[in-house]
Amino acid sequence: MRIAVLAHVRQPIAPPFRGGMEAHSWHLAEGLRARGHDVVLFASGDSDPRFTLDAVIPRHQEATFPGQEHTGDPALVAHLDAGYAAACDRIAAGGFDVVHNNSLSRLPLARERTRRVPTVTSLHVPPYDALRWFVHDSVVPGHRLTVTSHGQLRAWFPDGAPPQASVLHNGIDPADWPYHDRGDGSAVWCGRITPYKGTHLAIQAARRAGIALTLFGSTEDGAYWESKVRPRLGGAIRYGGHLDGPSLAAEVGRASIFLFTPCWDEPFGLVAIEAMACGLPVASFDRGAAREVIGEAGAFAPPDDEAALADAIGRAFAIPRRTAHDRVRRHFTHDVWLDGCERFYAAAMQDGTPGAPQS
Repeated sequence: MRIAVLAHVRQPIAPPFRGGMEAHSWHLAEGLRARGHDVVLFASGDSDPRFTLDAVIPRHQEATFPGQEHTGDPALVAHLDAGYAAACDRIAAGGFDVVHNNSLSRLPLARERTRRVPTVTSLHVPPYDALRWFVHDSVVPGHRLTVTSHGQLRAWFPDGAPPQASVLHNGIDPADWPYHDRGDGSAVWCGRITPYKGTHLAIQAARRAGIALTLFGSTEDGAYWESKVRPRLGGAIRYGGHLDGPSLAAEVGRASIFLFTPCWDEPFGLVAIEAMACGLPVASFDRGAAREVIGEAGAFAPPDDEAALADAIGRAFAIPRRTAHDRVRRHFTHDVWLDGCERFYAAAMQDGTPGAPQS
């Protein structure tokens, strides 16, 4: 198949990844290419040059509009709209069999676009007002919607999901996150260091539990880093930097416990399954899709409760490392995920013939 992968453009689609959406789009394009598909990645122009790349905007959003995500800045909205509108036009004229839409733009959801090219849209976020109506209006033949968890499906469609919407769990290649049969007694936390990821709560819970903790990730929210995270470093709490995939996997695999601390309704939690593949049980806030994804590999605490999370750390130590690894092998592998993507592409192509009228 000739496939257009349309990505979010807040950050480059290139390692080291700034977050799960960037990792998702990169692994999607790479995995489909490895399966013999003709893939064009529509992303920021500073994304990974190893792909056949068609630039939505010349440089990623944070390079030109730093810190403006979700602010409604008219200049940013106009910049993104112009980029996505032109990219959608190029996709429509490009002879693609299907487009996999990973953007957060409303434009690829429009019926006049999905009737021209069969579309699969993957929703990586909970519903929010700027996108909700457009998602609901886009439910037509030729357009399939996927979400990453059953909790996210209920959030987007509280009155019941339409047949075009389905759960497709994210997946990873376990070879990228090698299993370690024992840890060094420490904890690890990974992710984008921002308030809604709860980095400061992971630090406070680790101190309460008396366990060493290493943080990894990008420090894109400078004010949060300076006020809530950096002052709490020292002693057994350290920052290990923003590492490439192999280096991060090696560091994670050495630890004994992974801390997962979402302060929002996290739709999936890719970092958790990466750590689980390495063999780490998880101490987690029970929020969003955490329990659905982590399951028997985790010990849970009420949201934002650092004292309860410290207790969960102790309980997580009793969970065998093999339990965490085996759960990923059963449910969250790269191949299972890509198989699902290909099924949805075929369904979208069968549902809607480009050019046919739709309701």
